Amino acid sequence: MVKITCKVNGRNRTLEVDATERLSDMLRERLGLTGVKVSCNEGECGACTVILDGKPAASCMMLACQADGSQIITIEGLAQHGKLHPLQQAFIDEQGFQCGFCTPGIIMSAKVLLDNNPYPTPEEVSAALNGHICRCGNYTAIMRAVLKAAELMREEEGR
Repeated sequence: MVKITCKVNGRNRTLEVDATERLSDMLRERLGLTGVKVSCNEGECGACTVILDGKPAASCMMLACQADGSQIITIEGLAQHGKLHPLQQAFIDEQGFQCGFCTPGIIMSAKVLLDNNPYPTPEEVSAALNGHICRCGNYTAIMRAVLKAAELMREEEGR
């Protein structure tokens, strides 16, 4: 067992994890953050994406002990004070999901994009979401949702 400390969705967490335990399993099974979806277990689909130290990361491809000292944000950490994050709201408004399994990972990658680029082009959104698989094929609505979220975030920030 390895003792790790990390900040998850703004809360400091200290846990003892098995040296072979994946970050996705720690988040889902130990911390109850089931918005972290695991599909392929190979880092190919993007469903398990979280934000790790400001960058998108496939949590199924990392050991939990590798996150020691890191800041992690999951889909559960986006809403604040009972209000959905603009990305979450835009996905609802634009019907950017069908089954919803891929949605949390896509939103996390989109958040990193929009935090760094408030005026993305469709091509930049597409590049940021490269590697995310939506088995329902809802890519057009996902694109609309991310571009709408960019607009909502700019409005919130007065840009």
